[in-house]
Amino acid sequence: MIVAMEQSVLMSVVRRPVSPDSRIEVPATWEEYEYAQKHLDSKGTKFPRLWYDSASKLTTIVAAPTPLHSDMVGELMGHLSDACNDVMRRGGISETIREGITRSTDTTKRTDTDDGLTIREWDGAISYAFNDDKTLMVAFEVGLSQTYRSLRAAISWCVCVLHCRLGIAMNIIEKDRGERPSVRFYACEQERNATVQQARDELRLQLRQHPFGPLEWNNITWFGILRKVVIETFRNEDPNCRPGSLLEPTQSFVIVRDGRFSGEDVPPNLNEIVLGDCVPNHVLSGSEIVTAPLDFFRRSWFDAKIRSAILETADERVGEKHRIVRAHTRL
Repeated sequence: MIVAMEQSVLMSVVRRPVSPDSRIEVPATWEEYEYAQKHLDSKGTKFPRLWYDSASKLTTIVAAPTPLHSDMVGELMGHLSDACNDVMRRGGISETIREGITRSTDTTKRTDTDDGLTIREWDGAISYAFNDDKTLMVAFEVGLSQTYRSLRAAISWCVCVLHCRLGIAMNIIEKDRGERPSVRFYACEQERNATVQQARDELRLQLRQHPFGPLEWNNITWFGILRKVVIETFRNEDPNCRPGSLLEPTQSFVIVRDGRFSGEDVPPNLNEIVLGDCVPNHVLSGSEIVTAPLDFFRRSWFDAKIRSAILETADERVGEKHRIVRAHTRL
């Protein structure tokens, strides 16, 4: 049995290096998933992570996020929760109620469904704690060059299975970078660091001319042009929505297209997001403030954060391909 587990397709994928932000789906039994998870636990590494879907008998191998992915999750959550607090403060809502809003990232959820146990996690979420109960209100998913179907499946799962009132998904599509460089090794840290710093200085200069890419150095594209960035909202109107359902977005806006900002008409509350999406109605005692719009999307923070995250992601890719030779001491 152990030999079969060791030779499974899942284990062969788990043992290979996984590119940042990639998600690989592999058919696997529950037993194969458990065996692979124990293997990762024994290594004590944070990534890759494994999800399991009992309905489709698929394990998803989730790689470490790039700065672009994690920064945009944080920005979306942070600005929406700040908008909640601003609306409640202006509306005279007590500080006790305002403090009920909480944020979380990379939270693993084990859910029993008719098809069996499913293990997933969401990129980010806003919850509300009241009288010792914590209610999941808004889920966030960010996809970086991820298939649109898998991104929809992830946010639909949060809304249908975890019963979030609202799902917000951002799909970031980077144009293919073409040739991937091989790793270059250096004998000393000083030489390696000088080369990496030279690359960073050049990439920073290029970012001023190309705020959404491409960033190139030494005939290599370290970050491809942003082909498209789309932000969408998802709601579930069907109380019997099945776990594998794919919801259609209720609102959809293109923010960046072919390396240019195109989101001038994106409403600050995405045409629908209100305070009642983040704070349960009964907590606000049915006040009209429930329907107050949450104006959280602004070009200013989006431009600033995505530019810095693009640069940080390119820097990370450069650093990964320029390494120091580590000498192994014989005992």
